[in-house]
Amino acid sequence: MPLETPARIVNELAQRGYNADREAVTLLANADDPPRAIERALDAVPDDAIKLSADHVASVLAESDGRHDRSTAAATAGDSATETTATEPGGPANPTETGATSADTTGPNPSVSSGTNPTTSPESGAAVPPETGGSADAAGAGGSATATETDRRTTTEPVATGERSIDTSLQEVEIDGDMTGQSTGTGEYSDFVAVFRDRYERLSRQLRGRINHRPTNTLSSMAGGSEAAIVGMVSDIRSTASGHWLVELEDTNGVYPCLVMKDRDTAEQVDELLHDEVIAVEGTLSDDNSDGDGILFVDDLYFPEIPRTHQPSTADREVSAALVSDVHVGSQEFMADAWTRFADWLHTEEAERVEYLLLAGDMVEGVGVYPDQDEELDVVDIYDQYREFSEFLKEVPGDMEIVMIPGNHDAVRLAEPQPGFDEELRDIMSAHDCRITSNPSTVTVEGVSVLMYHGVSLDEVIAELPDEKANYDEPHKAMYQLLKKRHVAPQFGGHTRLAPEERDYLVIEETPDVFHAGHVHKFGYGKYHNVLTINSGCWQAQTAFQESVNIDPDCAMAPIVDLDTLDLTIRKFA
Repeated sequence: MPLETPARIVNELAQRGYNADREAVTLLANADDPPRAIERALDAVPDDAIKLSADHVASVLAESDGRHDRSTAAATAGDSATETTATEPGGPANPTETGATSADTTGPNPSVSSGTNPTTSPESGAAVPPETGGSADAAGAGGSATATETDRRTTTEPVATGERSIDTSLQEVEIDGDMTGQSTGTGEYSDFVAVFRDRYERLSRQLRGRINHRPTNTLSSMAGGSEAAIVGMVSDIRSTASGHWLVELEDTNGVYPCLVMKDRDTAEQVDELLHDEVIAVEGTLSDDNSDGDGILFVDDLYFPEIPRTHQPSTADREVSAALVSDVHVGSQEFMADAWTRFADWLHTEEAERVEYLLLAGDMVEGVGVYPDQDEELDVVDIYDQYREFSEFLKEVPGDMEIVMIPGNHDAVRLAEPQPGFDEELRDIMSAHDCRITSNPSTVTVEGVSVLMYHGVSLDEVIAELPDEKANYDEPHKAMYQLLKKRHVAPQFGGHTRLAPEERDYLVIEETPDVFHAGHVHKFGYGKYHNVLTINSGCWQAQTAFQESVNIDPDCAMAPIVDLDTLDLTIRKFA
């Protein structure tokens, strides 16, 4: 990559683990051969140095070609200062070097960088140590990946020497699935029948093309030993005395028992089943089927699934989006300094491409969410929490397009789907004229569809499924399960509160390009059938309650998605 601008010089040095004086950057940028000048400067830098000084760079250049003296360096720096961009070390890597892990193929690792200046630096060209916060795909459907970062920690604020220059007329956002103001459920029995019927009809359409589906009420008239297939909602799952699995499937006509033998490959798939999800099975009817005591011996089991052939859309220009969640303003553990560092970085020229901020719920800490929460609140009034959040939101550049959905700590109903904030809260959070939509919603940003879901159901998925399928340390794996089931909250009647509506707004009918969630305060990313899947961690340090339940949060991380390539860069601000 050519290094003809100071900003690129800064990025290149940061990727090597070094900072530099503004004057030093200008000298390198104005060298006859900037890449070679950088190599000379780094070769001659003392082992304990973490910052290139102007004197060091000037002496290296003067020694090599005899044409640079100190007075020329000062004059040049003065002429070029307005071009210099102050960026945090480890800035976004060249798009050809970044990317998230694919579920189908092993892709390059995303760049992981700090939002603060370095206090230590690895040797130029040394191996980069493993990243310690968050998790990436390690195996299975997500392929393999390990996020990496240089070892950088400091309390120094980033210094902005460049300014953004954004053409907001190019920004484009469309929202689909917003049910705010559309709630019709009253809690009557008929409402529950309507929402489950809608779920069944829409998800069964995803499955009927794969099997020769027969309604359950017609199976009893078929001869024993016949091949048959059913699309149904999981009504019950239990093991038999012999260790086999009996799964009862329900369609709009009735219920039919299906037996999965423990020695069949499909037995492993039973471990992934949740009540109330829609699946398809095919197999052979028992010999006594016509007697009314029949059962289907399952040979194959199918989930609605995301197509493996999915090809995600991308933006037509170089533009990026920051994906964050779980800010928790009002908590004593809200990381205000880290948020300010993030907002300050967004104002720099280095972050000029970041034109969108997508917030996936829990803007504030809320009130009465968990036992003794009031003892951990810095702001006790819920409306004051939102006022304070609005002040922090004002730190974000005014030219950014912001979209937000609520979470379980926010002042909306707990039952999902959650409508967007009411008018009073919208008036409080009026900074930047944010777009507020329901949880979940699909937000299409310059052609890239982003499914935004806060993520409460992840607790249920992690509790019900084996650790290798879903766990808190790898939250993206639990998100893979939701994509596989094409429903963000499949199981009814558990920990996740679900509101009955005429339409099931939680069905994933269209395949998204990006799936963004939060809630669990753990960071993870990967790709599932080409869907970039990100759980973005939080901006709240460990609370006493989290410590009591053994939650060690991943904090102050901002995944930056390049919408033109879907490459991923991970920014850290603490």
